[in-house]
Amino acid sequence: MNRFIGGIAALIVLCLLVAGAWFGRSMFSDRSHPTQSTQVIVPRGSTFHDIANQLASAGVIDNALTFRLFAKAERKDTAVRAGEYRFPPHLTQAQVLDQLLTGGAQIAKWVTFPEGFTAKQVATRLQEEGFGDSQRFETAFMHDTIVVGGTRTKNLEGYLFPSTYLVPVGATPQIVERIMTGQFLKELPPNAAESARAHGLTVPQVITVASLVQQEGKVDGERPVIAGVIYNRLRDRMPLQVDATLEYTLPKHKDVLTLADVRADSPYNTYKHDGLPPTPIANPGQPSILAAFDPRRSDYLYYVAKGDGHHAFATTLAQHQANVRKYLK
Repeated sequence: MNRFIGGIAALIVLCLLVAGAWFGRSMFSDRSHPTQSTQVIVPRGSTFHDIANQLASAGVIDNALTFRLFAKAERKDTAVRAGEYRFPPHLTQAQVLDQLLTGGAQIAKWVTFPEGFTAKQVATRLQEEGFGDSQRFETAFMHDTIVVGGTRTKNLEGYLFPSTYLVPVGATPQIVERIMTGQFLKELPPNAAESARAHGLTVPQVITVASLVQQEGKVDGERPVIAGVIYNRLRDRMPLQVDATLEYTLPKHKDVLTLADVRADSPYNTYKHDGLPPTPIANPGQPSILAAFDPRRSDYLYYVAKGDGHHAFATTLAQHQANVRKYLK
């Protein structure tokens, strides 16, 4: 019996040694994969299980199971960076993991630009993500232009479409511009020029309206109503009196604007100057763009924030003043 037990133990040890040798070779010696330079996009939010399977399917690694087990043993299975990678041929699985963790083979990063970001905020986000000095990007954004609906824009404020992008590592301002303005052009309604003419505006002017809607509205369902108010005030030659246009010129956000702010001599002061500001004041998302091209018809000329993300709308000044007293106590 003792000999039998001893034999079983020896067999177990042998199996463990063989398995260990196979595991070590798989992780540290085997360079049969990938057979050629291979690019893989790791989606945001992917689990490590997903990533390992994706790498195996793409031929970057030979065995997803050993890859997962090694990463878990090293406590590195939660630290992988999403993005796009280019893996050279003949790497060990340990080297593949290292390049995922360090970004060594990364050729593009996921970067999110929220709706309502200004060009300055886009530039700041790029610096935060390691793409270089924000001033270089901001200078380009405020200097470069595109043609939209047959009209050349004054700069790129309003046309850097907010979304999540794979931005190439080392991207120049012009590369970022092409990515973001290219998406903006895709998001425009197909009849954008015709719709703009129906409002007596150019497409860039409608995008300026969209930027006001973006900054004033908080609930997507109200954005067409807010757009309608703006068009009604433009039609009646009333000053827009949009606080967000004043904030656009300020060095930082203010919860409450002062009398000096309202009196500032700026073309973006829609309390002092009639009509639209000279450019968009932010980069609007699709709901605001669609609202500006297709506003909801109403007789409303005023709105005031209710404090819960919604607005109270009014057709007369007396109604508006009553709403102000009610909601801005």
